[in-house]
Amino acid sequence: MAVFAFGANYDGKDVFNDFINNNCVGIGWSYKDNTSGHNMIRTMKAGDIVYIKNCNMGSDITVRAIGIIKDFDYKKIPGVAEIARHVKWLNTNSFVVSNPKNTDKNNVRSNSVYEEYNPNIIAEIIDRI
Repeated sequence: MAVFAFGANYDGKDVFNDFINNNCVGIGWSYKDNTSGHNMIRTMKAGDIVYIKNCNMGSDITVRAIGIIKDFDYKKIPGVAEIARHVKWLNTNSFVVSNPKNTDKNNVRSNSVYEEYNPNIIAEIIDRI
């Protein structure tokens, strides 16, 4: 099992409700514009945990929803994501996790998608399922 974080801000447009209503997470960038993001999404497995986050560089992390990848399929959802995964949402209550400033210098939290490795953040996510 892995834990992945997704942003839901597409150049100022909040797609959080689109993710929730379509039972998915994904990215809006094309394959050409975000090859590594597309490849990461393709490697996710059924059972992996995902969370929607809001986090600017150096700020605390607002977790907006937590879910689990349902299957091995990925698809395009017009107007929502160029590549998306099916999700069963387990918790859609927002909460804040303190930025682990002393252990995660120059982290990737402002990226569209990333795998979470910080044990404290993973513990916070799992505790909310």
